[in-house]
Amino acid sequence: MRTLLVTLTLLSLPVGAAESPRPAPSASAPAAELSIADALILGVVEGVTEFLPVSSTGHLIIANHFLGLEAEEPLLSADGRPLYYRAPSPQYPRGVPLTIKQAADTYVVVIQFGAIAAVGILYWTQLIAMLRGLLGRDPAGRRLLINLLIAFLPAAGLGFLLHGWIDAHLFSIPAVIIALVAGAGLMFFAESWRRKHANHTAPPAELTPKQAAGIGALQCLALWPGTSRSMTTIVGGYFAGLDPRRAAEFSFLLGFVTLTAATVYKSYKGGAAMIQVFGWSNVLLGAAVAAVTAALSVRFLVGWLTRHGLAAFAWYRLALAVALAVLLALDRL
Repeated sequence: MRTLLVTLTLLSLPVGAAESPRPAPSASAPAAELSIADALILGVVEGVTEFLPVSSTGHLIIANHFLGLEAEEPLLSADGRPLYYRAPSPQYPRGVPLTIKQAADTYVVVIQFGAIAAVGILYWTQLIAMLRGLLGRDPAGRRLLINLLIAFLPAAGLGFLLHGWIDAHLFSIPAVIIALVAGAGLMFFAESWRRKHANHTAPPAELTPKQAAGIGALQCLALWPGTSRSMTTIVGGYFAGLDPRRAAEFSFLLGFVTLTAATVYKSYKGGAAMIQVFGWSNVLLGAAVAAVTAALSVRFLVGWLTRHGLAAFAWYRLALAVALAVLLALDRL
């Protein structure tokens, strides 16, 4: 879900905003420590959950909370000078101080390069077909590319309007709990619907633009953290008549488009500040771990959905929601 918002934020920036001064990477030691264990954990969480229908954003919010990466105190350099996410400027007279939370939020998006690489390697033939279609050499590849762009547009429009409100109100553990439960209910319904219609309707040879738009409309639900972009697009594929394998593969390719745009933008916008806080080595480690675990997750999901469907993931979401609710209640005692 955060990947959608990151992509859409670029559309709402005023001209020149992307060129606001940012701190240059420091040649000295990182301003704060991200341990190897933290990098490994975040890489695994990102890689495993990005394409499974369990919400990568929700899991990363949880991981950052328990790893203590939510501190919002301004960071200082080794000589005591304040570090800035956005240096003082006419647009930001006082600047935007650099914090652990800002760096961690950027980190978990930047290491998505690993998940992108995994899908690119596993589905390179489809990507080549789309490139050939763009050049007018592969009609089927061109139709796939058009369908992916159509599926992206509904969330793009809604996210453009609501991204500020979502960032301010929905990035919390209580919001994730609600989304986990609601998403589980949708998955149970979709699985029942698919099984009821599987023997009565032949799957389409390929998606129509109207069906792709329907998948895109469901993807709008993923703007709520904890819902899962993968889940909504797989369910959308079900309702379009796709079998579980093809629904998952369309979801992966749609995720490839979204993740690529989001990660490139987030790296440009906040990568230098994040490197200044955590250094290069753990960023590369997190991305490498995310690549390996994402590839394994994609292969696992295709096989699992073909044999068992979505129900097990829905039960997992409910169990996680209960566990989080209990932990949240204990934390407030």
